[in-house]
Amino acid sequence: MVKKLASYVKQYKRSAILTPLCAAGEVVMEVLIPLVMAKLINQGIEANDMNALVKYGLLMLLLALVSLFFGVACAHLASHASTGFGANLRKAMYENIQRFSFANIDKFSTAGLVTRLTTDVTNIQNTFQMITRIAVRAPLTLLFSLVAALSISGKLSSIFLVALVFLSLALALLMASVSKLFSQVFKKYDALNASVQENVKGIRVVKAFVREDYEAKKFRDASGAIYKLFVKAENLIALGSPVMMGTVYAVILLLSWFGAKLVCSPESGMLVGDLSAMFSYVMSILMNLMMLLMIFMNLTMSAAAGKRIVEVLDEEPTIIDPEKPLTQVKDGSIDFNHVHFKYHAEGSGDDILEDINLHIKSGETIGIIGGTGCGKTTLVSLISRLYDVTEGSVRVGGEDVRAYDLEALRDQVAVVLQKNVLFSGTILDNLRWGKADATLEECQAVCRQACADEFIEKMPDKYDTYIEQGGTNVSGGQKQRLCIARALLKKPRVLILDDSTSAVDTATDARIRRAFKEAIPGTTKLIIAQRIASVQDADRIIVMEDGRIAAFDTHEALLDKCAIYREIYETQTSGSGDFDETNSDKDIEVYDVNKVAKAPTPDLPAFPSKGAKHRKEVSKP
Repeated sequence: MVKKLASYVKQYKRSAILTPLCAAGEVVMEVLIPLVMAKLINQGIEANDMNALVKYGLLMLLLALVSLFFGVACAHLASHASTGFGANLRKAMYENIQRFSFANIDKFSTAGLVTRLTTDVTNIQNTFQMITRIAVRAPLTLLFSLVAALSISGKLSSIFLVALVFLSLALALLMASVSKLFSQVFKKYDALNASVQENVKGIRVVKAFVREDYEAKKFRDASGAIYKLFVKAENLIALGSPVMMGTVYAVILLLSWFGAKLVCSPESGMLVGDLSAMFSYVMSILMNLMMLLMIFMNLTMSAAAGKRIVEVLDEEPTIIDPEKPLTQVKDGSIDFNHVHFKYHAEGSGDDILEDINLHIKSGETIGIIGGTGCGKTTLVSLISRLYDVTEGSVRVGGEDVRAYDLEALRDQVAVVLQKNVLFSGTILDNLRWGKADATLEECQAVCRQACADEFIEKMPDKYDTYIEQGGTNVSGGQKQRLCIARALLKKPRVLILDDSTSAVDTATDARIRRAFKEAIPGTTKLIIAQRIASVQDADRIIVMEDGRIAAFDTHEALLDKCAIYREIYETQTSGSGDFDETNSDKDIEVYDVNKVAKAPTPDLPAFPSKGAKHRKEVSKP
């Protein structure tokens, strides 16, 4: 982990190397100052020698100025190296996240990724600064101070050594207890970020259902969990202060007692200046030991943060370009050959898609209909290679999608997803996601095809109208039409609309489909919908059930041959509601414009789909 993180210092290596060197220079100057002070007292003040007093006084001033220079340089270099290191980590993580497939993203929560990019990197950045500066300064100060103290008096220095052993043992026990608590904190940060993110993103729903108090309580619980863990950790760390100060005062008392005896004894050779220097060293040694404790605490916290960062950096995208990728999609033909798919290929769960076989000609308009959770979105996600198949193959333009360059494939297979997302910026900015260098005329043309021009032209700033983050200042139908226009700007060979006209009225839906026929006749169009009215004019319609294809034919043929499709059609044309409201294993109510009749229906063989219940054919009245 340390080696992996250190590799991201990169262009800041020079600053990272110079920082400890400056810290070492600062320490040397600070250690020499008490020695010079001892000479100033012994040879200047005690001997009443003004020349020695001036000489050593100026030398102390020079050492202090040099120490100040090294200190300022060390702080500047450490800040430069640590902030650059943090920036490199964030950049590397973000770039790797952009390469993630949906399967990779499914492993991490959004809140977890945000925490890793912010809080975790900040902790690592601060620790890196401490390592290059304080972690060098503190042990060097300890070492040099001990050497200097031993050079003055070996007997008095034994007091330091006993105190160091005692403090080291006490602080090691303390650190072991605190590290367990800090390792739990970051998971709680994820929960806190998730609470904030959900609340802000869904603030309209929260207010509509008057759930502000509930959300506030959820946030308090997440925040309180972090508070409790930090209180426990800080309480343990707080024990270090009285232990440290108690040891310092004990050493000072012992030093004063034995030092005074040595000064009063002519045989010892100990002078007042020497004793003053020893007092300086004892404070320096013990205070730097306390600093080492804080460094170890930060290292403990950062170890957990570092592991989480490395998890993101080491995550290999499951979908990558082949060695010699194809960059041209010949046409919009689509073939599914015995396709099976499950979201976790290594798991033991059931297939989401099972034995899918399809052949779609280039330029065809294909409708896809089926109940919630039957695999419609998963099916079309395989075409643009948002996921890879578990078994079988998907071909676009006669070539396996795994043979294409990802960018080339997704430029030619445009997807308007179920969740329509707009980004903060003008309408033009959002449209140009489809084509970065698109002209205003090109944007206007695709907006006319998507029937978006009718509301854009009514806006005061027209195409320069600012869209708030998430498209909160436009309606659901307007957002859908802008997303369709954005996809059309790619001029794709395959256009996939995943329930992308559900928020527009039926008249506008019909106009959009008519515009597709006229403007992009050569583009293969796959339209997922819940309304049969949205797909009945398609060349062919796929009926899906339980991850398998129940039927695939024209609207008229499906009405004759497919009981499932006929049931949906008659329910919807009678004005009765939802696709998922089926009457499996029951007599099905058949509605007519002029009468309502309930007829018993004979059993039909069920489609050979996993988990499908036997359905009953409805005889036309």
